[in-house]
Amino acid sequence: MSGPVTLMILGAGSRGQTYADYARNHPAEGVVVAVAEPDPLRRAAFAERFGLPPEQVFTDWRAALKHPKLADVAVIATQDADHVAPVEAAAALGYHLLLEKPMAPDEEGCRRIVTAAEQHGVMLGVCHVLRYTAYTQALKAVLDAGTIGEIVSVEHLEPVGYWHQAHSFVRGHWRNSQESSPMLLAKSCHDLDWLRYIVGLPCQRVSSFGSLKHFRREEQPPGAADRCLDCPPEIENACPYSAKRYYLGQLEAGNTGWPLNVITSNFTREGVTAALCDGPYGRCVYACDNDVVDHQVVNFEFAGGVTASFTMTAFTRARGRETRIFGTRGELYGDSQKLEVYDFLTEETTVIDTDVASDGSILSGHGGGDDGLMAAFLAAVGQNDPGLILSGPQETLESHLMVFAAERARQLGQVVNVKVAEHHGGPFHAVIPD
Repeated sequence: MSGPVTLMILGAGSRGQTYADYARNHPAEGVVVAVAEPDPLRRAAFAERFGLPPEQVFTDWRAALKHPKLADVAVIATQDADHVAPVEAAAALGYHLLLEKPMAPDEEGCRRIVTAAEQHGVMLGVCHVLRYTAYTQALKAVLDAGTIGEIVSVEHLEPVGYWHQAHSFVRGHWRNSQESSPMLLAKSCHDLDWLRYIVGLPCQRVSSFGSLKHFRREEQPPGAADRCLDCPPEIENACPYSAKRYYLGQLEAGNTGWPLNVITSNFTREGVTAALCDGPYGRCVYACDNDVVDHQVVNFEFAGGVTASFTMTAFTRARGRETRIFGTRGELYGDSQKLEVYDFLTEETTVIDTDVASDGSILSGHGGGDDGLMAAFLAAVGQNDPGLILSGPQETLESHLMVFAAERARQLGQVVNVKVAEHHGGPFHAVIPD
């Protein structure tokens, strides 16, 4: 392909904006030529930022996909439950697909997405950005070199962070499993996908436990109001989850990106206060309609007897994921930036700094993963080489099946068998017995 890859953004929220900004900052690789966004203020700001003519600006993805093909790639960054239909419509028009995770909130939707891409012969990349970080690639190189021998077991921690949980999973878009998806899918499908990538073997059995322990009406302090702006000062000042303190603090610190850009586009004290007064992000964390878990553990058994444990918890300071990998010849610890590798034979520890000035969180572009994903996907389309995509349809479907099995295990209190196989080049399938 000569020239940059052209992109149409379906959903100009925080993630859609992130992927569009990569193209804006790397014009030789990609250029945004169209957008579909239902929010009028966000749509107008996006169109102005990217210099889009009115005929390339649409109120929603349906309006955009009524037209003949407008770009090489459709970036689908709509809400979780609204992925399948735009994928199918865009694939039918011949768009290559860059799809925000999770693929879909259920197995049927995931399979329909994979089928659409395969039937229409288009590339599909899912935004499992953790695969693309310099840290992950350095860790994978250590494992592939046999430095710690064969993997025996893994411990992996996702420290969500108390304020991130409150923002996204108590007050925000992903608070309610019926409106979006379970916490394990909405937040931690990154991690289950990453574990599958690192271990390099199919998962066979899972068990899981977790619940919504803290962010419930029963935990609301006596005398607290249902909105932080209305809360008595003596209670609001003592609450670590105060929306008033957090969001106005972000404004005072000069941060008008995520998460502040989720609650308002008016970056003044008056604008933020108005959003907290009337919008969902000003609600008391103990008076929301959230139902997703705030802590969960999952145990995995992979082929060959390799085991892994995963912990997701809201009750941490925000920081990068932490992982310990135990091998037959050594041990590895990683914190999303640095790796410490201990060799049983020499009894020496080697430290590898992946030289990413970040903690792997969303605020830092997931440790370079956002940019790595975009660079790889645009190169794949530009060079017509789907092998450059690390998070293609089949691998992503398999890790999503792990998520669904784990969530079922949590709900039923049972160990769930997951048989994952590829047949005739078709999609993976899971057999989960009752």
